Amino acid sequence: MPSKSAKSRRPGPCMEAATRRIAIVAFPGVTLLDISGPAQVFAELEAIELPGPGYSLSYLSTEGGLIPTDVGMMVDTAPISSIRPHQVDTLVIPGGPGIWELRNDERMMKWTAQALPKARRVASVCLGAFALAWTGVLDGKRAATHWRYCPRLQDSFPNIRVEPNAIFVKDGRVWSSAGVSAGIDLALAMIEEDFGHTIALDVARRLVVFLKRPGGQSQFSTVLAAQASDVEGRFSALHAWIIENIATDLRVETLAEKAGMTPRTFARTYASRTGMTPASGVEALRVETARLLLESRQIGGVVEVARRVGFGDDERMRRAFLRHLGVSPTEYRNRFSGG
Repeated sequence: MPSKSAKSRRPGPCMEAATRRIAIVAFPGVTLLDISGPAQVFAELEAIELPGPGYSLSYLSTEGGLIPTDVGMMVDTAPISSIRPHQVDTLVIPGGPGIWELRNDERMMKWTAQALPKARRVASVCLGAFALAWTGVLDGKRAATHWRYCPRLQDSFPNIRVEPNAIFVKDGRVWSSAGVSAGIDLALAMIEEDFGHTIALDVARRLVVFLKRPGGQSQFSTVLAAQASDVEGRFSALHAWIIENIATDLRVETLAEKAGMTPRTFARTYASRTGMTPASGVEALRVETARLLLESRQIGGVVEVARRVGFGDDERMRRAFLRHLGVSPTEYRNRFSGG
């Protein structure tokens, strides 16, 4: 079960020696999930026997006290003056609509600039990447942020190699992640780095989340991207039919007939509406269907799943998984279930 509390503690000398401090910055207008997602992941370690020092969580703001989040809920924080920069093991800067005012907070930016070189690890969630960029710590490094703001980050900081599709990016000791829930993936990856895959999987199971979406995996599934492009939903019924007949021969002539078009017109219209060729669309739906079957473990093995979703053989499915998800079917199933 999830831990009952992710409340920040004020550790004494003994606790400091036995834990590694994770400092999460808060500011008016911070996105609640950018804080609470990673915090809950880190807090789950309290219920697990660890092979090394665990974490202590500190929520910090310039003055301390209650800080309003983007949804109106308050976060109780300690002032940055209560934590010296060298006491921070991992510094996490979340995002939110209030991030743009953070740059004008001289005290917070000064404290952050002092903590960055001393921390073992620094990270941003969503728009927090801009705060890291303002300090220069992302110069020459790869970085991720919410997909909507990738062009702005790249245009504003051409020395940063923005990866627009990545869920999270680790470049040396600097981590950055995409929007909101991606902070959970980032925190799980940090736990895996510190304590190993088994403990990270235990945390993921307690939180009922998937361990762990690879950092390079797209922020969107290919199917979701296609749906977003097909704004009129012209091919929604066709996609539903494809899923119902996923194991059959779904060549373009069959799809065109179902859509009531000639093969040539169908291929051209489908590509313009979804951004994919018909073959790519079918492959994406097969990957999505196979993914769900692998998660459910209702079907015995990868070979059988490949047959059930129309790939024919496991090697074709493996190549498709690598293209769409960045992992093999076997690795996907193992990461989800610990098998």
